[in-house]
Amino acid sequence: MGHVDADWNEQELVEKAQRALTALSLGDDAEALVEVAPTAVEPQARADETKALMLLLFGECSAMVATLGDGGSAPVKVQVFDEDGEEVSIDQADPPVRTAVRTLLAEVHGNTEAAQEQVEIALANAAPDEVDSLVLQALRWTIRLSVECLDRDLPVAPWISEAVSD
Repeated sequence: MGHVDADWNEQELVEKAQRALTALSLGDDAEALVEVAPTAVEPQARADETKALMLLLFGECSAMVATLGDGGSAPVKVQVFDEDGEEVSIDQADPPVRTAVRTLLAEVHGNTEAAQEQVEIALANAAPDEVDSLVLQALRWTIRLSVECLDRDLPVAPWISEAVSD
């Protein structure tokens, strides 16, 4: 596979994610989705950008889960939220959200390749609104986990702590 020249770079992705986290922290889901909307025009590039964003967020979530779990000695509960931010059981969650949970768990267990595959499957099979719900799920987990880490004086990526502690 040749190198694909994407229209975004990691710094831009981090900045977009940070703005989305700030919007979501303020309770503005719609604005959060506007912030993370892909800038590329071409469908494949848009999909790649969304995938990169999801993996960025899941990577951070995974690091925070590991930190909170203290190397696995303390259990960390993965919560699933519906459109209104209410917690639902994983069995009641939409298929894309169940995929998101599997992605996060794969990432937490150090299986980044499986996590990438899960994200690809989720995005390939998801309707546009389901993609939105996946992105919001990843953003919500990032916020919840970072708040939990900050409450316990545990390390959080600076770009995340800036977004959630305004």
